[in-house]
Amino acid sequence: MSKHKNHHEKEVMNNEKEELNKENTKEEVTEEKECKCSKEKREQLEKDLEEKSKQIEELNQRVGSLQEALLRNQAELQNYKRRKEEESEKVLKYKNEDLIKELLTVVDNFERAIKMDDDDLSDEVSKFLAGFKLIYTTTVGILNKFEVKEIAAEGLEFDPEFHHAVLTDHDETKPAGVILEVLQKGYTYKDRVVRPAMVKVNE
Repeated sequence: MSKHKNHHEKEVMNNEKEELNKENTKEEVTEEKECKCSKEKREQLEKDLEEKSKQIEELNQRVGSLQEALLRNQAELQNYKRRKEEESEKVLKYKNEDLIKELLTVVDNFERAIKMDDDDLSDEVSKFLAGFKLIYTTTVGILNKFEVKEIAAEGLEFDPEFHHAVLTDHDETKPAGVILEVLQKGYTYKDRVVRPAMVKVNE
């Protein structure tokens, strides 16, 4: 009876040990799983962070590119506006140029007519041309008011910017390149040559 009882107690103890071992094993497995899960989560988090960092860097690059493009477009717009303003100012500044060119031919005709006058006040032609002189003087005064100036030429050195050589001659008393005669007067309108002077140049 006593032996049987001892045997039974041993079995119970063995069973308890087995159960305890099972429990410990389960706990170890659980801990191992939890540890493994934690490591996977950490790795996944690190991957996510790396991916987010890349995305942020790409976004920063795109923002930088867009800012550069915006600044470039603003600069181009400013340049365009400036060019348009300059063109508008230029158009306004020289708006009367075509009219002035037409008036210059009228002035030329007046000058040709006035040259016919011999200043004989009793002569009918002189009396007639006196009216021409008055109109000529008035016209030249209007042109001066609008900043139309005659280009100086005779006796000066030839300048292709202001003079147009149509004839040449040789005068030993004067240096080469000097204008001997003005065949048609030249004019500037403000700071622009509207008609160069037609001249004879010394060789």
